[in-house]
Amino acid sequence: MLNFAAFVPHPPIAIPTVGKENLKFIKKTVRGFGDLAKKIGKAAPQTIIIISPHGQIFGDAFCINLSENYYGNFKDFGDLSTQLTFKGDIGLAHQIREGLETKIPLTMISDQILDHGVSVPLYYLSRYLSNFNIIPISYSLLDRAAHIKFGALLKEEILKSNKKIAIIASGDLSHRLTVDAPAGYSPRGTVFDQKIVDIIKKPKTAIKSLLDLDESLLEEAGECGFRSLLVLIGALSEIKYRSEIISYEGPFGVGYLIANFKL
Repeated sequence: MLNFAAFVPHPPIAIPTVGKENLKFIKKTVRGFGDLAKKIGKAAPQTIIIISPHGQIFGDAFCINLSENYYGNFKDFGDLSTQLTFKGDIGLAHQIREGLETKIPLTMISDQILDHGVSVPLYYLSRYLSNFNIIPISYSLLDRAAHIKFGALLKEEILKSNKKIAIIASGDLSHRLTVDAPAGYSPRGTVFDQKIVDIIKKPKTAIKSLLDLDESLLEEAGECGFRSLLVLIGALSEIKYRSEIISYEGPFGVGYLIANFKL
């Protein structure tokens, strides 16, 4: 059963040993992660399926990373001490593959090292959880409709399971919000972020709005979370939910949104 769903950012600077004194600039995001961590702790999912933009991306297929154990760290960001370990859900991952492989392009890899799109959210979301497994998934470069379909098919397999399962879509919004933003500045970056927030607030029209979003706006935004969101909203199709915007900010030119979907 699906018992928790959320959209989260993945800024390494949110890790205290990475961000250090810069944490004061992303207080909303840190507090938002803390709030969401308490909510997922109460839901107590047995497995977290997490969709990341920074795993191995295939142009023509979605990708499940299947491993018995996973390890995360932030060495690439100057933190040599923090170590994360998680167990994989081999059984559910195989069930998903068997259920989906004839319906949508799907491939599997085995990589124990987690990318920061997975590690940063799980650093916070695992605070109030114990004895849970994870399944990291990477989106593809297929069109929007394929991502909605993948999410819907993923939901069908989740609903077949007696386990309590969470879906976390990891992704940052526009990387072009300020003149010193990592991808350069575009005034349409803020427009894109606001549209995504507005779309999330309206569950009944979310799928249509995401599919209809202007392609030029999407390209101009310089985002990495749109496809993760498509999969999540696809997984929530035909499920009644209320959306809750927990936090949003963009102090370093990148939009960090935390949203909870109350099922």
